[in-house]
Amino acid sequence: MTPSTDWKEVIAPDEAAVFERLAAQLADLQKARAAKSAMRRALHAKPNVVAHATLEVMGALPAHAAVGLFAQPKTYQAVVRFSNGGGAVQGDKRPDVRGVGVKVLGVGGTKLIPGLENAPTQDFLAILSSAVPFRTPEEFVWVVVNSVNPLAFLFKALAHLGPGRALSLLGALQKGLGAPVPSLAANRYYSALPIRFGAHAAKYAFVPVGVEPATGSTPDDLGAELAGRLAKGPLGWDLQVQFFTDERTTPIEDPTIDWPTPFVKVARLTLAKQDVASERGKKLATWAEHLSFDPWHAPVEFRPLGAMMRSRSAAYRVSTQTRTVSPEPASIPAELVG
Repeated sequence: MTPSTDWKEVIAPDEAAVFERLAAQLADLQKARAAKSAMRRALHAKPNVVAHATLEVMGALPAHAAVGLFAQPKTYQAVVRFSNGGGAVQGDKRPDVRGVGVKVLGVGGTKLIPGLENAPTQDFLAILSSAVPFRTPEEFVWVVVNSVNPLAFLFKALAHLGPGRALSLLGALQKGLGAPVPSLAANRYYSALPIRFGAHAAKYAFVPVGVEPATGSTPDDLGAELAGRLAKGPLGWDLQVQFFTDERTTPIEDPTIDWPTPFVKVARLTLAKQDVASERGKKLATWAEHLSFDPWHAPVEFRPLGAMMRSRSAAYRVSTQTRTVSPEPASIPAELVG
């Protein structure tokens, strides 16, 4: 399939106001949880593992993929945070989203977020599913806010969404969130939502390399399982990109559609052998908890696309303001790497 530059976004006149309202709802939930424990991220509050890594950009990429930091072969320093998607810290056997945030350091170019135009980072966020079950940002935030009380959630969903949509969405959530995750190391992680890729539009995925598939149920501690693997040796994922071809098969504004286009390998993410449970590893994790992992931490040629992605601009901004974060780092402190 030949990549196309004929992609477009559909932006409602009142979209910005709607997104600010949704962000405020998530921040209110974030503050309510903090009153009972500690101030954490609005979502992806529980870190499973934090590790230092490298991102090695491949050479001889096709012209449409040789954009920004992928324009030429180079190896970048990175920090990687594996997390559960919920806003509360809970056991790993509970159904949840599993995600990974990769902050690549030393990236040039003008960045998107006002006030951070000269920030030296680019973030890649991904989850285990290649699409999302929510049609709109409003639907997503409604589910997050109202699922705090699981007993009442079904009745609220039936009334708010209607029986057909409620049962369809709940079935998709149960299938996705309830699937066993024996190991965080053996999974593909998907952006699920599109970004600009120079003149093109694309989604991306991190594909495990040389990792023995894991089977069985979700362990009590996903972080410990991954930490055990890292203590024995490095782990790798290929960063692969798939491109927009047409609005019917690769829509920008419909996040429920799984794109069928082939992937192109552009880089390899490698987590070096390391002891994340050591004092140094714990200090790295503490340092990373004060960072913000945000798809809008990116150069202008990698701008997030679609309503779900646009809504994240407000949501992440308000969340980081609520909990206060560190400035974007130029590098990982030397004493935290080893």
